[in-house]
Amino acid sequence: MPGQSRLTAKYWTKRWRKARNAIARRLLNTRTGRRILIESIGPRVVSMTVDAGDHLMTFSPADYIGRKVFRKGHFERDHVDRLLTILRQRGLLRGDKHLLEIGGNIGTQTVYFALSGAYRHIVTIEPDPRNFPLLQLNLRQNRLDDKVTAVNCAAGDMSGEIDFFMNANNHGKSSAIRQSPSDTKISVPVRPVTEILADLSIEPAAIGLIWMDIEGYEPVACRSMVPLLSRRVPLYMEFTPSFYGPERTNEFIATLAGFYDRCLVFFEDGEKEMAVKELPGDIDQYDVLFLP
Repeated sequence: MPGQSRLTAKYWTKRWRKARNAIARRLLNTRTGRRILIESIGPRVVSMTVDAGDHLMTFSPADYIGRKVFRKGHFERDHVDRLLTILRQRGLLRGDKHLLEIGGNIGTQTVYFALSGAYRHIVTIEPDPRNFPLLQLNLRQNRLDDKVTAVNCAAGDMSGEIDFFMNANNHGKSSAIRQSPSDTKISVPVRPVTEILADLSIEPAAIGLIWMDIEGYEPVACRSMVPLLSRRVPLYMEFTPSFYGPERTNEFIATLAGFYDRCLVFFEDGEKEMAVKELPGDIDQYDVLFLP
């Protein structure tokens, strides 16, 4: 009978839908499934929020860092944990000090540091107008506003404005140095680090760590925080000879060697302590901790 046929069809359609959804849920709960999902999201979705266990993280699904957070549940949190362990082992971790983060992005590392309780307060500097609202949101939704001060500017050796080049697919690759012809050029405010800290009434002696990742602009930022370098504040940065070029790399190494004697370099196969003046200039990029 027609009525019974329709009921039978609806029954099997419902059963198929339930089975299909169960298979999809199992698939999408794997890293491969999450990759398929995040890479299939169209431009109408401008932000997403995930529960990462001990915090929430909101990000753009169009951004490389956001996609990493969605797939893995974090973005290089192990780097923060590794650094804190090393600082603690070397007696360089002081809970009464401030952390200065230059290049806060959307607040991934900011949140990890804040949740660790390793520092009394964090100052994070981020110029990208796409990242900064997400940075503020991630601090607010994790109730970290009182632990972190976010500053919307670039760190440079002058006050004013500079050209800033926004990478469409990886907001963490945006920089004051153009890296791709497709980067979008805008203007952003820039301020010296010492001026930012002075406005916040934070003395150089109160800084316990500088964490810096600003895509090739590190030499300029360092010129704006000589009082911190003179005190040999532990400085962790992404060091990128491929950005600086041979001559500027040698100049930057010489500058840093004028403040720090020893450093710990993080290669893919492990860590190595060496004299700062011996830093390799023939490797495209690596992380380095300058020791007091």
